Amino acid sequence: MTQLRSSNSRSGVVLLMVLWTLILLTILVSSYVQSSSTEGLQARHLLNTTRARYAAEAGLHRAVFELGQPVLELRWKGDGRPYDIVVDGAKVTIEMIDESGKIDLNQSDARILTSLFRELLGEQKLAEAMAARVMDWRDPDDSPLPNGAEKAEYAAEGLNYGPRNQLFATVGELQQVLGMSYELFLQIEPMLSITSGTSQPNLAYAQADVLGVVLRADGAPVSQEQIDAVIQVRQTTPSGVPIPLPNGATILAGGAGSTYTIRSRAEFEGGANGYLEATVQLGSGTVGLRPFRVARWREGRSN
Repeated sequence: MTQLRSSNSRSGVVLLMVLWTLILLTILVSSYVQSSSTEGLQARHLLNTTRARYAAEAGLHRAVFELGQPVLELRWKGDGRPYDIVVDGAKVTIEMIDESGKIDLNQSDARILTSLFRELLGEQKLAEAMAARVMDWRDPDDSPLPNGAEKAEYAAEGLNYGPRNQLFATVGELQQVLGMSYELFLQIEPMLSITSGTSQPNLAYAQADVLGVVLRADGAPVSQEQIDAVIQVRQTTPSGVPIPLPNGATILAGGAGSTYTIRSRAEFEGGANGYLEATVQLGSGTVGLRPFRVARWREGRSN
C-alpha cells in the first residue's frame, strides 16, 4: 500500500513537471512567434519607408523635368500649387515655389523688411528695429542705422560677435542678428531667400504670407480673404493672363525662374511616408551638364 502511494506520488510529480514543461514551451513558442511577427512588421515598415523616401526623390526629379518643359502652357508652375503623381504605388504630392516669389534678405529695402516683421511681431517700432538690424548686418560699414545695431550694440547685449557687414551667405545666418529668436526664425524662414536678386518679391509666385507682407507694406487694409482669393485665381489662370490685386495693380500668371524650392511628399496606403525639401538651381540643359544643382537639402518623414 505504501509502495502504491509512493508510486502515485512520483507519477504526480512527473505529471506536474511535464505540465510545467509544456507551459514553458508554449510561452517560449508564443514569444518567438510574436517576436518574429514584430520583426517582420518592422522590416516591412522599414522597407516601405525606404521606398517612400526614394519615391519622394523621384518626385523631385519629375518636378525638375516639368519645370524645364519648353512649352509654357505645359510647364508646371512654381507658385505652390500641388501636383499629384504615383511612383511605385506611392502617392507623391509635389509643390514648387519659385525663389523670386520670396523676400530676399540681401536685396529687400526697409519698407518690405519692416512690413515683414510687423506681420509677425505686431509692433511697428520693434519691426522697424529688426529691419534696421538686418540691414546693418549686411551693409559694409560700422555705423548703425536708426534703431539698428552694430558691434557696440551686440557687445552691450553680452555677445562676443557683431554684424558681418557682408551679404547674408545663408538664410540661417539670420539667427545671429540681434533680437532674432529661434521661434521667430522658424516662422520667417519659409518666406526668405538669398537668391532672388530683387528688392521686391515676384507676386506671380509669392505665397499667401509673402503676398500679405507686400500688399500691406504701405498700410493698405488687405484682408486674408482677399489674399486667398488672389491665390485661388492665380492657380486657375492660364499663363500670360493679367490677374488683378486688391491694391489695383496686376500680375501675370506663368513664366519661369531658375531657382526653386521643391517639396515632395510620398505616402503608401499603410502609412509609411517620406518627405524632402530642396532648393535647386536649374541647369542650362546643355549636354554633359547636370540638370540642376542642389543649394539646400532637407529630408525626413512628412507630418
